[in-house]
Amino acid sequence: MRLANGSGALFWKEVWIEDAAVIERFPRLFLLEIKKDCQKVSTKNYFFKTVISLCLFNFTLSLQLSHILFLLLQRKPSTEKNDGCPYGNPTRFPFSIFFKDARSALKMDELGVEIAKIALPAALALTADPIASLVDTAFIGQIGATELAAVGVSIAVFNQVSRIAIFPLVSITTSFVAEEDAIMNSSHQMQGPTTNSENKKLLELQNIKLESLDEESIITSYEKKRIPSASSAIIIGVVLGFLQTVFLITASKPILGIMGIKSDSPMLYPAQQYLKLRSLGAPAVLLSLAMQGVFRGFKDTKTPLYATVAGDVTNIILDPIFIFVFGLGVSGAAIAHVISQYLISIILFWRLIEKIDIVPPNSKHLQFGRFLKNGFLLLMRVTAVTFCVTLAASMAARQGSTTMAAFQVCLQVWLATSLLADGLAVAGQAIIASAFAKMDYEKVTATASRVLQLGVVLGVGLAILLGFGLHFGARLFTKEAGVLHLISIGIPFVAGTQPINALAFVFDGVNFGASDFAYAAYSMVLVAIISIISLFVASSHGFIGLWVALTLYMSMRAFAGFWRIGTGTGPWCFLKGIT
Repeated sequence: MRLANGSGALFWKEVWIEDAAVIERFPRLFLLEIKKDCQKVSTKNYFFKTVISLCLFNFTLSLQLSHILFLLLQRKPSTEKNDGCPYGNPTRFPFSIFFKDARSALKMDELGVEIAKIALPAALALTADPIASLVDTAFIGQIGATELAAVGVSIAVFNQVSRIAIFPLVSITTSFVAEEDAIMNSSHQMQGPTTNSENKKLLELQNIKLESLDEESIITSYEKKRIPSASSAIIIGVVLGFLQTVFLITASKPILGIMGIKSDSPMLYPAQQYLKLRSLGAPAVLLSLAMQGVFRGFKDTKTPLYATVAGDVTNIILDPIFIFVFGLGVSGAAIAHVISQYLISIILFWRLIEKIDIVPPNSKHLQFGRFLKNGFLLLMRVTAVTFCVTLAASMAARQGSTTMAAFQVCLQVWLATSLLADGLAVAGQAIIASAFAKMDYEKVTATASRVLQLGVVLGVGLAILLGFGLHFGARLFTKEAGVLHLISIGIPFVAGTQPINALAFVFDGVNFGASDFAYAAYSMVLVAIISIISLFVASSHGFIGLWVALTLYMSMRAFAGFWRIGTGTGPWCFLKGIT
């Protein structure tokens, strides 16, 4: 039986028919068993019993997946032509990509070194800002509890508004710049013995849909490159930054009101003051992140790291000076942060103009159409992601302050560890986008396999670290017995889902590298709809129910990426045995 022409459904039925009843019952029985344990056993016994239950669950699931993969690998790939796929001549079944050279996952060969050079600085840069924010918060906390609470709300507003623009802008810029840089390099490598017409033929075969990109727009001088998407990203970043500044300054009071700060609240004045001053740095924030996307596209994550560290250190130095020495209080903290953001932008801009010509020959070389089209898709995605997490937090808040406190601690740890996986995602995205542009499908396959395998290794390592570290370190966050008890209940979920989380984030980078933004957006919306329903259903089970729903949410995110690549659809159709 072939896996073609709609026979996939019959295949899955054959594979799962014997164990369908067990698999269907197991998650429900697992949830009921945990809930029963929670009511009957001590915290210590519960922790270890739940870890064992999770291991059994993963073991059972692994057996089923192994059974599927065994049957898949016994089947011959389809040799039927598929005119819908313009790519090459692979000979392996799509699922085999996940096991390609698995024994070499940790090998520091040429590909391993390339991934490490991109992933490690990217991960460090991503963790620098949260660390600086913690120091910032510590200084503000010395002013007073009211000011700390007010600034906390203002920072949440600023970050949420920024996130809507930042994620699409950085992700799209990274892929587009990597593609155009690869096309340009291929063009120059073909100069000399080959003709100009051959170069154009190569660009056509590469199937890069750059509607307004012509040969002139990627020609460079001996010193500088000309990358149309880089120029477009910088302009878009500045425009979005100014729009964000105007929006936050003019609408600060009603926005803070929506966040729960009433007009007679003592938090209103410091919150509004901080938000307005902080919004003046929005153009610098958006511009610097657009330029970070450009550098990522060039596979250079060291420059953004150095700039970010320089800015954050400046912020930490200026905070006590402006807050305490000059007596500016909350305003001083905002001013220090704004100065640091402009410093980061200046450093990145200075380094960027040394590498590329940021001024395009004329407006037709800009890529606004591509950015807007794909930006809207990723805007849908980031909205869906944000809504799921925000809904879970709001449901935890409705269950009381104790539940909310425990949920917040678990959630922050759960999300913070994703920054390490994001480093792998950035590396995968940059390398894969470049390889796709060059039609180097062997490197696409090797890179996707390697970063996904490294994601599993990272996830398992984080699971072990958090499983034991958070169990003994929970008292660093709180001393209340009720909160500590709930945190101990959440630890198996926070730790046990780390491999799933790491895979989900790495799959994002891999699919973004393939410029598969439409699938990423639509699949995330579908995942969000199912997750929202599961949150409403599972919330009746209390704290445990929320974490079961969030586990389902991340599992579906990972499965969406797995399905796209594993079935060889979309840009991954070259993985099928198509002639």
